[in-house]
Amino acid sequence: MKYWLLLVMIVSTPFGGMCHEVRPAYLGITQLTGNQVEIVWKVPAQSNRVLGIMPQFPPDWNVKLVSQLMLDGAFRQQFRMEIPADFRGSEIYFDGLSATMTDVLARAEFADGSQQVELIRPAAPVFRIPMIPSPTSVARTYFLLGVDHIWLGIDHLLFVLGLVLITVGGWKIFKTVTAFTLAHSITLSLAALNLIHVPIPPVEAMIALSILFLAWEAIRHRTGHATLTGQKPWWVAFSFGLLHGVGFASALGETGLPHGDIPLALGMFNVGVEFGQIVFVAILLGIRIGARRFFPRILPPAYRMLAYAIGGCASFWLIERIVGFWG
Repeated sequence: MKYWLLLVMIVSTPFGGMCHEVRPAYLGITQLTGNQVEIVWKVPAQSNRVLGIMPQFPPDWNVKLVSQLMLDGAFRQQFRMEIPADFRGSEIYFDGLSATMTDVLARAEFADGSQQVELIRPAAPVFRIPMIPSPTSVARTYFLLGVDHIWLGIDHLLFVLGLVLITVGGWKIFKTVTAFTLAHSITLSLAALNLIHVPIPPVEAMIALSILFLAWEAIRHRTGHATLTGQKPWWVAFSFGLLHGVGFASALGETGLPHGDIPLALGMFNVGVEFGQIVFVAILLGIRIGARRFFPRILPPAYRMLAYAIGGCASFWLIERIVGFWG
């Protein structure tokens, strides 16, 4: 038992701080009239510590700070500027972005109603405002944002991993993953459209608790006990999927949805989340099939080790989120 406890400590520590810390920054540039432009810059913050990223505007932009405040885990600044001509073709460099794991969602909305939306990566920290906006920029960007959120949302991935550990059989896994997809698609859409309002900190704690429950079920399932998840995994996946959907919506809450393209952006974000999830499940099943064929003896201890590791991470997150909420 002492070895399992050591494993839990080793695995929980590095992964505990990763969950939902990699959030995108946001830059919104809106042309109000011919020469009046509003700029909103929002960068993630934790415990009043702001991520060290700052947009560097072109030298010919006369940008004036209007307001700044800390709001919902982000530092928000609002600027105004007057431009003598159109700002299309300008470049904005994000100082400090290349030293982080954070992306920037950059949006330029023009007075004629057109817009350009791009996801700026640390490897290329420049937003080039095009002369002619791309009609596919919203779909492409929100798809990538959805993929990023599922791949960087370690808690969501561990929940799916727990489902795969317990569920046996291709058809059963399909029904289980479909139930999870359906559930979080419902609450993701409702929360992103502001049709339901749920405080995020308690939801994040409940998500951690759902993972802890699934880890406990996986341990009991592997020791021969009858479990609810083992018998009805799709019901467990659907029930907790409603919680995870609100967690997915928090990513959109950081950046918002583009005016005029809300259904498209919401739909493509959801598609991106599902794509990332399907790829993850396919990788897990491929590993399981390969292990059964070539290394069958390692599967029982590997399942047990993964279940304890998932439980350790979930316990860390649960305590961290409760302390953070009440602190």
